[in-house]
Amino acid sequence: MKKIFTTGLITLLPLGITIYVFYLIFNFLDTLLGKVVEKIFNISIPGIGFAAGIILIFLVGFIASNLVGRKIIALWDSLFQKIPLTRSIYSSAKQIIDAFTLQGKHAFQKVVLLEYPRKGLYALGFITGTSRGMLQEKTDEDMVHVFIPTTPNPTSGMLILAPRREVIELEMTIEEGMKVIISGGLVAPPAWKEA
Repeated sequence: MKKIFTTGLITLLPLGITIYVFYLIFNFLDTLLGKVVEKIFNISIPGIGFAAGIILIFLVGFIASNLVGRKIIALWDSLFQKIPLTRSIYSSAKQIIDAFTLQGKHAFQKVVLLEYPRKGLYALGFITGTSRGMLQEKTDEDMVHVFIPTTPNPTSGMLILAPRREVIELEMTIEEGMKVIISGGLVAPPAWKEA
């Protein structure tokens, strides 16, 4: 009985989490924008706030994808960078979102293995760039920047400056590397799975 119950729970859990996340998003948009629509048009329809949210997202996406819109977004960004209380939150959130979405598709260049934190142990990471200027001048090595995310939350981690010769590049996409990290190694790329 215990095994059957556990199997059923594990099978339904991803679906339940997905439905719950959509429920939270739906309620957030419907409550927030529903009140605005109700005040402007003096109508109350369940789900109107969610529909307004979807329309707003598409509208912002349309505006942000043309030249004038990009200038408006840049102005918006610079405004939030000048407000003391919101500056750190806004810039941190933007950097994290840019790094883990298509906006930051060039942020991570390669998935790599790095012998860390000691000899014989390896950490999965992402090359984010090469050292230049003072960072490069202080060493005799060709240095690369390796971001090593934490599991299961890849938005935090550490930056390691490592000699390129000590970094092992993997034949894996950024998405596959992320799946391995988020799952704690439970999800592996097809080439890793046993036949």
